[in-house]
Amino acid sequence: MSTTLHSSALLHPDQASETDFMPLLGTDHVEFYVGNAKQAAHFYRTAFGMTLIAYAGPETGQYDRVSYVVQQGKVRFVLTTALRSQHAIASHVLRHGDGVHAIALLVDDARHAWTQATQRGAQSVLEPVATRDDQGEVTLASIQAYGDTVHTFIERQNYHGAFLPGYRAVENDPIARPVGLLHIDHMVGNVGWNEMNAWVDFYERVMGFRLYQHFDDKDISTEYSALMSKVMANGNGYVKFPINEPAEGRRKSQVEEFLEFYDGPGVQHIALATHDILHTVSTLQRQGVEFLRVPHSYYTELEQRVGSIDEPIRDLEELGILVDRDDEGYMLQIFTRPVEDRPTLFFEIIQRKGSRSFGKGNFRALFEAIEREQQARGNL
Repeated sequence: MSTTLHSSALLHPDQASETDFMPLLGTDHVEFYVGNAKQAAHFYRTAFGMTLIAYAGPETGQYDRVSYVVQQGKVRFVLTTALRSQHAIASHVLRHGDGVHAIALLVDDARHAWTQATQRGAQSVLEPVATRDDQGEVTLASIQAYGDTVHTFIERQNYHGAFLPGYRAVENDPIARPVGLLHIDHMVGNVGWNEMNAWVDFYERVMGFRLYQHFDDKDISTEYSALMSKVMANGNGYVKFPINEPAEGRRKSQVEEFLEFYDGPGVQHIALATHDILHTVSTLQRQGVEFLRVPHSYYTELEQRVGSIDEPIRDLEELGILVDRDDEGYMLQIFTRPVEDRPTLFFEIIQRKGSRSFGKGNFRALFEAIEREQQARGNL
């Protein structure tokens, strides 16, 4: 894989000529290992507006853990906690804090996907297994990704239940407060020094992804810190995984801070799409979600930099929303502060109006905002 692709180049997966040997239909769900799943589920329901749709625990025959499934649009999170301190999930939380353990990818044939991946060098975590109940059958299989993160292939076309066999449907959620989330746009992984290209090769070789966009330390840098990033996308472009690694800088970068507090590689942030970012962000703010802010000067120069846009700049500044444009349109984005006490996982809210890129024009303002947060924590 070449590492010299200029950052402004955008590779469209639909232009590739090779056959996609591992077709992915999208992201099925993301499973978080957390210290208290009941409280985490309450947070995602009241703050992010997600709806509780399913539950598994001792009452359903799952005696070693408890899981709550929350959903909004096609965004589905599973929040899982161990019921005993010796459990592997408890060890995961002790090491990493609350964080993403599994990224589940929807496929037509989980056994085929697992076979393709393992034949190409992936380490198996779970061999294909079919589980059934009176709602049908689901087949699952998993491989190891960076750090303690796994990818689970899930085949569910013959299942009609709320989530998976062993889960009890929740028919009504009186406290959910929807905000207009649609689907997961992309998920960003942070890996260690000089590990980015190895994971780029993994996604290309093992899963058939292609390099979608590349940013080097000249693109993503401030006075104090820098990082490098390559965006990998699957054949149809439904799944995008930017991979970040640290780069040399005068002080500690956000990726270094993440790796230190997460104690290894892991998912740094999840980008959630909306059709109306003004509504979504204003509602999230009212419901207690905290976002990063950039200086007033960013907005005085905005129209000159990105041209005419539909949204009033005054409204964007009031909410702290960023804008960037490429050859295909523009996009609006904003980033939450970390949602854990450790400075690890955060979320991005994104609305695309033609643009397929990732906000290169916002990098400096955004990362300077992150550095102000690092300075306040004493970690810059």
